[in-house]
Amino acid sequence: MDENELRLLRESVREALTDLSPSSEVRAQMAGANGWDRATWLRLCRELGLSGFMVPEEHGGGGFSAVELGAVFEEAGRVLLCAPLLATAGLAIPLLLALGDGEANKRYLPGLCDGSLIATVATTDASGRPLPGSRAVEAGERDGTPVLSGAAGFVVDGAAADVVLVPVRTGEGTAVYAVGTDAPGVTVTPLVTLDQTRRQAKVSFWDAPAVRVGEDDATGAVETALDVARALLAAEQAGGAAVCLEAAVEYGKTRVQFGRPIGSFQAFKQKAAALLIQVESARSAAEAAAQAAAVALDPGAAVRLPGLPGLSVVASVAQLYCSEAYVAVAAENIQLHGGIGFTWEHDAHLYFKRAWTGREMLGRPEEHTERLAGLLAAQDAR
Repeated sequence: MDENELRLLRESVREALTDLSPSSEVRAQMAGANGWDRATWLRLCRELGLSGFMVPEEHGGGGFSAVELGAVFEEAGRVLLCAPLLATAGLAIPLLLALGDGEANKRYLPGLCDGSLIATVATTDASGRPLPGSRAVEAGERDGTPVLSGAAGFVVDGAAADVVLVPVRTGEGTAVYAVGTDAPGVTVTPLVTLDQTRRQAKVSFWDAPAVRVGEDDATGAVETALDVARALLAAEQAGGAAVCLEAAVEYGKTRVQFGRPIGSFQAFKQKAAALLIQVESARSAAEAAAQAAAVALDPGAAVRLPGLPGLSVVASVAQLYCSEAYVAVAAENIQLHGGIGFTWEHDAHLYFKRAWTGREMLGRPEEHTERLAGLLAAQDAR
């Protein structure tokens, strides 16, 4: 898409999501048993095609790139969409595309596109460590069938998923297995986390039958998929941060102190200007990451930002910056609202909780700092 087409896409997605996910609906879904509404999700998938944006057309998708999907995630972040968008479109689909398993793609991608199938990826163990490295889940064999044993923690939309893709450390490197959540030996335990707009769960396996997906060593595919997910999560965080700034500025126009709007005070203006820099920088970082993700999944993709570093570097930079920016802007939004901002009934708290949980989801800032140091050192050594 060119810039004008991308702008029109943003506008249409924003209009649809604003209608489907107002604050009242977000709070209603938070209080519900599932945390999201299946009818709304099916509409998003079948009428707007949001879940299958990056899926090739032959599998029922839109055939777009991570750039277009990044725009969708930014708009979803603006409204705190309660839906398995990150689990399905941000984690499971990029992993399936990176693995390139034709049979698996035929089996799973059409259902993921039309919303009839929900999938997610187990990325960490119960303590939050990366799953393949911690060996919290191990693969074996029983009667010629692959089986998994162990437990994965903080699985995004794990309680809603029909299928969980599980990266497991093996002698060859990393293998990926698909496990149905209704399979024998699988137990899904919903977790009570800070952000109830995006549910997480613990998924335990006791000799659970699984299906191998992809090649013998899928280490590269898993890393690529996780970096794509980081790029998309960064876009969502940039969208959330932008809404927090907009809310603070709008409040500054209407709240009157000492006979004038508080937004006219120099201290408020300076704070808002500093937050604007963070929001726009987050957008730039997220856009660069989406461009790199598009190239990683399709080396022939056209890019608007030539000369980008590799996806691993750009994704970690985006996730490091956008997660911190979102937390900072969401916290300042509470502060700038004053007393009303500290009430639980105010939406500012919903954004702050989403921001803080997202900060921990695909690598904490300090972990990305350490990762970047290693990646850049490796580049210098070449």
